[in-house]
Amino acid sequence: MKAAANRARPLLTGLFALVIFAGSCLLFVVQPMVARLALPLLGGAPNVWNSAMLVFQLLLLAGYAYAYVLSRLALRWQVAIHLGLLLASVLTLPIGLAQLPRAAPGWEFVWVPALFVATIGPVFFLLSAQSSLLQSWFAASAPGANPYRLYVASNLGSFAGLLAYPFWIEASLTLSAQSRSWSAGYLAVIGAVAALGLLRWKACPPTSEPLSQDQEELPDRRRIVLWLALAAVPSGLMLSTTTLLTTDLMAMPLLWVIPLGLYLLSFTVAFSDKGLWTNILSGYAPYLLLLVGGLAMISGGQSNPAIALAMVALLFVLSVALHGRLYRVRPAPARLTLFYLIIAAGGALGGLFTALLAPLLFDWVYEHALLLLAAALLIPHRQLLAPLRRLWSGRRAGLLVAGALLALAVVLAWILSGAVERGAGQTILLLVAVLIVLGIVAIGRRWAYAAILACLMLGLGGVATLSTSFSGDRTRSYFGVYSVVPVEDGRLRRLVHGTTMHGQQWLDPARRDQPTGYYGPSSGVGLVLAAADTTSRVGIVGLGVGTLACYRKPGQHWAFFEIDPAVVAFSRHRTFTFLGDCAPDARLLLGDARLSLAQEPANSFDVLAIDAFTSDAIPTHLLTREAFATYGRALDEDGVLLLHISNRFFDLAPMVSALGQAQGWHGRIRRNTEEVAPGQSPSIWIALSRSDRTVARLVRQSPGMWEQLPPPAPQAWRDDHASLFQLFDD
Repeated sequence: MKAAANRARPLLTGLFALVIFAGSCLLFVVQPMVARLALPLLGGAPNVWNSAMLVFQLLLLAGYAYAYVLSRLALRWQVAIHLGLLLASVLTLPIGLAQLPRAAPGWEFVWVPALFVATIGPVFFLLSAQSSLLQSWFAASAPGANPYRLYVASNLGSFAGLLAYPFWIEASLTLSAQSRSWSAGYLAVIGAVAALGLLRWKACPPTSEPLSQDQEELPDRRRIVLWLALAAVPSGLMLSTTTLLTTDLMAMPLLWVIPLGLYLLSFTVAFSDKGLWTNILSGYAPYLLLLVGGLAMISGGQSNPAIALAMVALLFVLSVALHGRLYRVRPAPARLTLFYLIIAAGGALGGLFTALLAPLLFDWVYEHALLLLAAALLIPHRQLLAPLRRLWSGRRAGLLVAGALLALAVVLAWILSGAVERGAGQTILLLVAVLIVLGIVAIGRRWAYAAILACLMLGLGGVATLSTSFSGDRTRSYFGVYSVVPVEDGRLRRLVHGTTMHGQQWLDPARRDQPTGYYGPSSGVGLVLAAADTTSRVGIVGLGVGTLACYRKPGQHWAFFEIDPAVVAFSRHRTFTFLGDCAPDARLLLGDARLSLAQEPANSFDVLAIDAFTSDAIPTHLLTREAFATYGRALDEDGVLLLHISNRFFDLAPMVSALGQAQGWHGRIRRNTEEVAPGQSPSIWIALSRSDRTVARLVRQSPGMWEQLPPPAPQAWRDDHASLFQLFDD
């Protein structure tokens, strides 16, 4: 009998692994899918994904708590209750955004989580419980087997789902088809769980008890706190790394899933009995943290592709090191569901800190640096040189040496901050190298190592970043981090989001109302607005610093649409005076522009300019056929639609050309990329109109300025199918 059971065990393990893999795959397909559904309601804000992740982590915690409580019942009760709830959750299908009242400005950080809970709460809750619950079923039915190996199947499934969404599902299926396909997969998983439940039901007598909880005493408080910390720090780092990537690139599923995918993959590497790669990566983690983590406080440094790639690699290495340590201090299988519950609680704490508390507490992404310092205190420390290991084993001598190293690091960091301000390249390289060596020597004495890392961060850009915060010239909102910085030797004041300029103004009173930046007289928008009639009705989507207001002529009626109250405050508080000087009576509508435009009367505008890109993030919901239909309704029959498509990463002109063609519009493109006047910037604008006479007039008014549109993209974006991968094919 025992031999037969041993022969059947591989098949049983494979069945459990397959069902766990499928459930986790569905779980991590639905995350980016629902976040993608919500993007049109929030202007493509990078924080949408962090809000989604916070909800998912809290639901994951609730699911693990449910699995922990359920695992204390007899196995037949577990099967009956779980299957009953799974069948009841089918009533919430197919997946679609819940209809909630619009969020009041400034309350998006509460409204977005509520939206996700109402949309996907029940099914996500049950799927999130399934991995740990099925592992406990496996442990109960296969005594002596290691159920933690099934956690590898869970994380591989999660990783597969994350990769499948941006590379295949989003690119191939409309959102409605995605929802239907996911619902079918969910029903298949319910069937598979029912089959496993029936299998265990028959194998266990009616009086069977759950796996004994008395094989190991409850872990003490110190051990539980360690579990929490080792789970919270990688979770928070995953979200803070996502913020760094999406702020200056774009809010898109591909950049959401890269950090999350590597975070999940780290569990697969770390939760291994052999632990070969865990040992290798854990050994290198302190060195990589010094080399890459020292760059964490350079304001705008994340826009450098090399730094961004290095930060992503650092996330993976640190996650493996921290999760590897977590696996080494795991409990016996009897406490499996408790262990996963604590891991989920730690993940939720990291998410709460990064997605909810940090935007309220900090005006910059300081949470990333703080989490790296926390990682420095938690990762394994193994000195490569025996003399250094002996040094740190001596209590008094080690303390004196660590203090001396730290004192020297403080002095060097102060000198380094001055060299960074002067731009003294050779001095910077030398000082950074010395600080890294000091950090390497300090490996093995955690507090000294972390303090030297902090000195390196402060010297290498951190002092300048902090000084901007202390001066009050930086603002952080749900939609981004904005800094007001002087340029051109203090003659210009510029608004910067990450590393992208959102407008600037001359401080000289004689020049302060001159249009600057992407909006100069030779830009596409400048040409159109300068030629507009004195009776024109003008709508501007995206206030920025209000530069375009100074094209207003007496008799014209202007309206600005802006989603972020923080941006409006720069004009209302006269940090930038374009709006107050040139169009003080203009209407200012706060909220998502597309929703606001839908409320405007038909034929409200003669000119409508769309300039709503946050940094280089692309709000795809403003570039779909349905969006263009909204613009067409708001515009007069002879009106002009202007789109600002300057972007460092994508050529949007073919897509705009396709959208215009789909609406039957005519258009031209203005590539103002030649040398421009001081205070102005190269830009690309497209002008579209339903009237070919209007387009011809624009060309006559500015001869030689406007070019033909490029060939259109093969397929114009729609609300339920807008993948940025289409741009790679153009």
